[in-house]
Amino acid sequence: MKKGVLDMLVLKLLSEDEKYGYQIISELRDRSRERFLLKEGTLYPILYRLEEDRLVESRWSGAEGRKVPRKYYHITGEGRRVLAETEALWREICRSVDLIMEEEHDGKEI
Repeated sequence: MKKGVLDMLVLKLLSEDEKYGYQIISELRDRSRERFLLKEGTLYPILYRLEEDRLVESRWSGAEGRKVPRKYYHITGEGRRVLAETEALWREICRSVDLIMEEEHDGKEI
């Protein structure tokens, strides 16, 4: 489940704008209020897999002045389709878990 969630979150961030690896790590950390603290060794295999599956594509930025070239990732049309499907499934799972967690058992909340 964790793998699928991380893939979904990376695709979501890339659906907003192209980003390079450290940007993705920073945004996941900041927007999750430090719940998702990914390391490069976790993120890059995800990006490589998404790229291999043609859900994202990458490009290198040119070195300008003292700036180091960066590899930017952006979502593809297929990536957007998969993101929509995954997000719908995720929301359904969350609703189902909430139903179970809020359900009363023998007149008492569990």
